[in-house]
Amino acid sequence: MSSHAIACMPPRIPIAQMRRVFEVQDVERKLAKLAPQEHEPLRSTYQRMLEKGPDRFQVKPSGLLSLDRLYDELPNFHEVLDDIRRQIALCADSGDALEITPLLLLGPPGVGKTHFARQLAQLLNTGMGFVSMSSLTAGWVLSGASSQWKGARPGKVFEALVDGDYANPVMVIDEIDKAGGEATYDPLGSLYSLLEHDTAGSFVDEFAEVAVDASQVIWVATANEARSIPEPILNRVNVYEVQAPDVEAARRIARRLYEGIRGQHDWGKRFDETPSDPVLDRMAEVAPREMRRAWMTAFGNAKLAGRATVICEDLPTSTAKRQPIGFMH
Repeated sequence: MSSHAIACMPPRIPIAQMRRVFEVQDVERKLAKLAPQEHEPLRSTYQRMLEKGPDRFQVKPSGLLSLDRLYDELPNFHEVLDDIRRQIALCADSGDALEITPLLLLGPPGVGKTHFARQLAQLLNTGMGFVSMSSLTAGWVLSGASSQWKGARPGKVFEALVDGDYANPVMVIDEIDKAGGEATYDPLGSLYSLLEHDTAGSFVDEFAEVAVDASQVIWVATANEARSIPEPILNRVNVYEVQAPDVEAARRIARRLYEGIRGQHDWGKRFDETPSDPVLDRMAEVAPREMRRAWMTAFGNAKLAGRATVICEDLPTSTAKRQPIGFMH
């Protein structure tokens, strides 16, 4: 692998310890109580738990340098990164596991909230669960539905811990301010206990009815505004107002995207290592969520023209001008 390709790889925090996410005897008791030939989905779930075992990897930071690249790639998230850096510092060079207070990222559509969550998941290398509250019609997506209901299944939190390999996956609750539901049912109800470290340690999924340790899950919620978010949720999270990047930050994002695309493709070595200033100036005017598509169009046009250098004329003329909405959502 080339040094440039290595440089483009996302930083990762190493794994250093294990954590038990459920008790085997609890599962064995539940399995023993099932009547023969009944509740096959539930039986399969218990058997899967016993086969995989209760222990999961738990990431443990060894230092602070892993975040440096994210500071450069995500210039409008420095406040969030500063806080994460402080929390990493607390457990670095100690026997403690990494704990990150739940995050709520507030900002207009396109500011990069979901992109940030994906970058954080890549940094930790623990995987990512994703729940879009704008399309959520039942809270069981998070907490599971009773096995008595037809088609019931475990919730996202249970699946991430039992089927995944890590005790501290990143769980993204996207557009939490758009959570709906019937007046008699609160789709955010399960979050009240999940966002509390003490109660999350014995979270009971309504399908499996076995306590799992969700206290290490790293929560990232996104929202356009806080007005419609229940106060109990706001009291359990660190809230960050995320702004769109300024022009210079937009140029840095565009340059990073150029270098990343070039480094990720074999054809990339045919092009200049960095784009010219005039091209970056043009790209800074492009809506950041459109930058990747704009670069791909420009690379293709330059190749068809037989050039190793991308010029302004290679950029798509129909690309929308940059609006104050920010990075990729």
